[in-house]
Amino acid sequence: MSARTVAGILLTGGSSRRMGVDKASLGVDAQPMAERIGAVLAAFGTPVLEVGPGPGLPSIQEPEPGRGPLVALGAAVRELRRVGAIGPAVVLACDLPLINREVVELLVHWAGRWCGGPACAGMGQPLCTRWAVADLMAGERGLESGKRSLKGLPGVAGATLLTEKDWGHVGTEKTFGDADRRSDLMALGVTAGLEDPNTGRPDRGPLWN
Repeated sequence: MSARTVAGILLTGGSSRRMGVDKASLGVDAQPMAERIGAVLAAFGTPVLEVGPGPGLPSIQEPEPGRGPLVALGAAVRELRRVGAIGPAVVLACDLPLINREVVELLVHWAGRWCGGPACAGMGQPLCTRWAVADLMAGERGLESGKRSLKGLPGVAGATLLTEKDWGHVGTEKTFGDADRRSDLMALGVTAGLEDPNTGRPDRGPLWN
């Protein structure tokens, strides 16, 4: 399958309550996380759409901001359908600071119907995943029936979880780690954007847990 037949969806509309600052705007390698991930998505897919405030990509706002990733995903599916982009999509959250071009390329070209990737410690990462058309539609139907969680959607339980054999050449488990808290960033070895401006050292403020 050609990379140009796979859309990209970037989710940036979370409240960042546990981080204490806007995750999408945190600097990694001197660039806001959302902007960096958006550029990686744009290199491999079309169209690329952000659901949230917008770091420079074409963007929309979900109808119920802050209600979770399924609401945002449903909004993205409707917008992609509106512009005639009916196909699979790589879905990424904005709090994946170490995601790289090689990972996105792997997801874009994965041959399976559903690529629930990657499997780290037996866990899938639904917001670092190539969603097939059928699974995008299932997510939208789940939303219409009142679901607000990605758990329990058709296809999710049967996802093909990528293992180290599949992704070992493009990263490590940390590459796929998300960061909800400042301590998560430190565990991933990411300190940029969290430095105390007075000392240049990591900011260990009251939200550090």
